[in-house]
Amino acid sequence: MATTTSAARRAAVPPPHEPERRVRRLALRQRVGRWDVRLSPYLYISPFFVVFAIAGLFPIAYTAYVSVFDWNLIGGQGAFVGLRNYVDVIQQPRFLTALRNTFSIFALSSVPQIVAAIAIAAVLDANLRAKTFWRMGVLLPYVVAPVAVSLIFSKMFADQSGMINALLGGVGIEPIRWHSDVLASHVAIATMVNFRWTGYNVLIFLAAMQAVPRDLYEAAVIDGAGRLRRFFSVTVPMLRPTIVFVVITSTIGGLQIFDEPRMFDQLGMGGADRQWMTVTMYLYELGWGAQKSFGRASAVAWILFLIIIAIGLVNFALTRRIASTGSAPKGKKR
Repeated sequence: MATTTSAARRAAVPPPHEPERRVRRLALRQRVGRWDVRLSPYLYISPFFVVFAIAGLFPIAYTAYVSVFDWNLIGGQGAFVGLRNYVDVIQQPRFLTALRNTFSIFALSSVPQIVAAIAIAAVLDANLRAKTFWRMGVLLPYVVAPVAVSLIFSKMFADQSGMINALLGGVGIEPIRWHSDVLASHVAIATMVNFRWTGYNVLIFLAAMQAVPRDLYEAAVIDGAGRLRRFFSVTVPMLRPTIVFVVITSTIGGLQIFDEPRMFDQLGMGGADRQWMTVTMYLYELGWGAQKSFGRASAVAWILFLIIIAIGLVNFALTRRIASTGSAPKGKKR
């Protein structure tokens, strides 16, 4: 009996190292818990950055590498030339023409597009019958393939048998040379861009308008403000961040325009005198045209990238200025 009792007591007493093991396990669990809280958010968002690094950053870096070599489409990598490709591209009159055309089409498309999108969104935000039908209707042009839109509008803006010139002739206006005059061709291409992208921006502005507190409109009505005054005094100021976002996205897309001017005629060269050739079309002509110079084409791509970055920085400064203007000064009440 005594032997059995002493053995039971020894079994009930924990080993001398068991408390230390428990402390170590508890510390390890706490450490793993802290790592989980700190690192798990980065793990959840890592797939996007991995895909972005493969499909976004790597092509940009590789394009910069190609731009400093005499790289041919058929012959492959040649000698290292440094910045000579950039100098050669900037000195080409055709590049300056493409840059002028790009900014001209961008200005003719983005400004009317944003103004029209805000106006249409304001109408759709009102109490209309069949709201869903009209809101889906403005998005239909965005669903249509850009090649189809370009083909249709190129026929509408034909110089000889186009529908637009036929309508103008019916009211006594001389036919416009849409494919010959520089400004006319830019207006026609900008019309394509506006047709396709206005509805997309309408939905963005509509979502922002629906997020505006209705108390502001009720207070404006009590103060005696009419519908037009409420739009300019309440709606537009509340849309300032959204307007900046749309301006930035429109700038990026407008400077990279390719499909519409490419399909504006059957040749796809930007006109006989390159009167509507954009920078991306010039890039395509350098890389896959007669020269087949990947080095110069990569230089054009990087020049366009730097232009977009510069305009993006200007938009960022504008965003900060708008944000500081919309906030109340310190030490003062609203």
